[in-house]
Amino acid sequence: MTQQPFSRPGAIDLSALKRPAQPAPGAGPASGPAAGPTAGAPGAGTGAYVLQVDEQNFQSTIEASMTAPVLLAFYSRTQMPESGQMADDLAALADEFEGRFLVGLVDVDAAPQIAQAVQVQTLPYVVAVLEGRPAPLLQDVVPLEELRGALTQVVQQLTTQGMTGRHQPRQGEAGGEGAAEEQVDPRYAAAQDALGEGDIDRAVAEYQKLVDANPADVEATAGLAIAKVMQRTQGVDLHAARAAAAANPDDVAAQTLCADLDLAGGHVDDAFNRLVDLVRRTSGDDRTAAREHLLGLFAAVGNDDERVLRGRQNLASALF
Repeated sequence: MTQQPFSRPGAIDLSALKRPAQPAPGAGPASGPAAGPTAGAPGAGTGAYVLQVDEQNFQSTIEASMTAPVLLAFYSRTQMPESGQMADDLAALADEFEGRFLVGLVDVDAAPQIAQAVQVQTLPYVVAVLEGRPAPLLQDVVPLEELRGALTQVVQQLTTQGMTGRHQPRQGEAGGEGAAEEQVDPRYAAAQDALGEGDIDRAVAEYQKLVDANPADVEATAGLAIAKVMQRTQGVDLHAARAAAAANPDDVAAQTLCADLDLAGGHVDDAFNRLVDLVRRTSGDDRTAAREHLLGLFAAVGNDDERVLRGRQNLASALF
């Protein structure tokens, strides 16, 4: 269904990970005793992008999915210890992906009401929530490496679709007034220096290295998209490019270059609308090229920008 973030056209299919569900040992997760581990259990809820979910913070955790995906992991260390290990693995991966998703750990023994509300029938059980919409993701133990690979694919797919939001650290970060200053990441220095020196090609290369190393890096993805717009428009004759686009309305190269110039000149909506119209008029490889170019411009502007939200809605309308 299109309402589910990981099942719309073009999304990563994780069905291969869904082996036959196993009933939770002992009492069912929705009605198990409340004597299990609490939120303070060893290994539970540790990390900058993971939190233990209870009735008090359940709603705010769901609301956090408006920024970036939330993975709700239901587990019980008493009923099924393996589910507790998988919860720990997800928590570790959340830190590796630097906030591209937030892991909400739900101990079904400590919070049976939440398990009941979600109608959890097996353990472990992982639900992906994006923009408030839940989609069952996993219902069996998955080895760490397989889990890491699957989530890498998901993050890459979301990035190509322009969904580059990232959660802010929830814990595990140094506090104090100087914390904000410490968040400046030296990894971006080489690319930023290149831009400052006007060496666009080197900036593109430096940002590309960062994206290749970590596709979930939102800043590097946006920086690469912006640098590529600058690279493509460097030295271009504005009037000649606009004349070529006007004379060849279905020429993908002419239209995408003009869209780049629109974006570089601050005419964001014009750039988006030009390519949405091109997607609507074309088909096959031309349509794919126009669509992918538009997604790159979305990344350059930023996923949270209202113009990007409008552009994405218009793109969906043009495609379907």
